[in-house]
Amino acid sequence: MKLCVALDLESKKECLELAKSLKGLDIWLKIGMRAFYRDGINFINELKKIENFKIFLDLKLYDIPKTMADASFELAQIGVDMINLHASSGEAAMSAVIDRLNQAKTRPLVLAVTALTSFDDASFKSIYNENLNKAILHLAKISAKSGLDGVVCSAFESAQIKQAISNEFITLCPGIRPFGESKNDQKRVVSLELAKEQKADFIVIGRPIYQAKEPQNIIKQILKNI
Repeated sequence: MKLCVALDLESKKECLELAKSLKGLDIWLKIGMRAFYRDGINFINELKKIENFKIFLDLKLYDIPKTMADASFELAQIGVDMINLHASSGEAAMSAVIDRLNQAKTRPLVLAVTALTSFDDASFKSIYNENLNKAILHLAKISAKSGLDGVVCSAFESAQIKQAISNEFITLCPGIRPFGESKNDQKRVVSLELAKEQKADFIVIGRPIYQAKEPQNIIKQILKNI
């Protein structure tokens, strides 16, 4: 299991200061929409200069197949290590992304978002008119069929997905509250222990780390537990 620290702070300066404090730790960094839209490609370059961090660029691509394929190819040129897209964009779009990325010199890992962890059963069904767990498993299966490396899912679904597809199929799980912190706007949150039991390959943690007085100590505690 790998820890992915979310850089979702209010300013580029704060994000860079946090990254500097994390040098030497066995972690990945997640850059989401907020930071990337605000700070751009140069932000990634600055992080790489601090240390050669592994970078997960969390933009959740969702568009027609050609647009997604072209966008993913451009992201691969940045030098990030993992990207994601929405599984609900469909098999044609996901396959197009992989086909396009296979033309790059090196390609990042590509994961598909099944259902956002802000959804619970009722809110998911109100939009997709599907049972949450049934839909997640279906989306994971078509992601694997399309050649993707894994999915973004709640840790609640991780073991079930691996059992249905393969233990090698990556599960990246946000919504982890390692020490019983508040759920905030997440619905399907889990503890660190449950994430381990469910065989999550990556866990994404943001607020419990960067809102702490000593983020590095929190990370060290998490790494010790995993």
